[in-house]
Amino acid sequence: MYQLGGKTVHNETYDMAIVGCGPAGLSAAVNAHIRRKNLALFGVKFCAPKLFRSPWIDNYLGFPHIKGEELRERFLNHVQEMGISITRDRVDAVYQENGSFSLQVSGRIYRARTVIIATGVEQVKLLPGEEPLVGKGVSYCATCDGPLYKGKTVAMVSYTQDGEEEVKFLAEMCTLVYYIPQYDEAPDTIPGVTVIKQKPKRILGEDTVSGLELEDRQLTVEGVFIERESVPAGQLVPGINMNGNYIQVDREQATNIPGLYAAGDCTGKPFQLAKAVGEGQVAALNAVKYLDA
Repeated sequence: MYQLGGKTVHNETYDMAIVGCGPAGLSAAVNAHIRRKNLALFGVKFCAPKLFRSPWIDNYLGFPHIKGEELRERFLNHVQEMGISITRDRVDAVYQENGSFSLQVSGRIYRARTVIIATGVEQVKLLPGEEPLVGKGVSYCATCDGPLYKGKTVAMVSYTQDGEEEVKFLAEMCTLVYYIPQYDEAPDTIPGVTVIKQKPKRILGEDTVSGLELEDRQLTVEGVFIERESVPAGQLVPGINMNGNYIQVDREQATNIPGLYAAGDCTGKPFQLAKAVGEGQVAALNAVKYLDA
């Protein structure tokens, strides 16, 4: 490992990086591993929460009337028994780079020749003004993009407790930092940070971010950082084609970007377990085919 621009860069370039540890991501990992590909599997702290919350599953072939929690454990045990580890960190961005990909993961950079997006889908309501200003002052990774705002005024809207550490990082380099927490038991004060417990209404700006509108006041800022459990699929990979809120793929689960595949709920309906597992396999097999070409 070495340092580049304040980020830790892993020397190793993986054959495949899989983003997401739900049924689609785990299926992709198993199939890539069987074909002897060197892979990195990234997932949040709790894999497959939708499966865990399912009281009973009756339509997954071979496992009639099984609890979702039990089937989830079987999936995870299968991966563990094959020696596949899960890096429990959120992937903030995926970029094309000289015929391969760079993944920004909590202030670190991983590289891979192919990538499979299997993040599932969350019904996240974006803030007005958020989507058109992504990359123009709106960011989902403080440790990735914070150095660009050295000496400037920024705001962080956080829907999780993880934002507390991220905003402290921003406070080390920015002139003024506002923290707008949207979760229970948020702190009233953070050293070097102005905490405002109000709901954000709109991100302001034309070509770049110029402000953040709250319930009863407007902040003048040059950047807005947003901390959620996951990054919306359309903002995760710059240039990826979307079909509404879902990643557009072909029959091989390939996106419009060579070497980049997607599987599971993030590609659209039906939101079914068997579909996610099948698409994960198809994506992995075609990524292997791409690697071996």
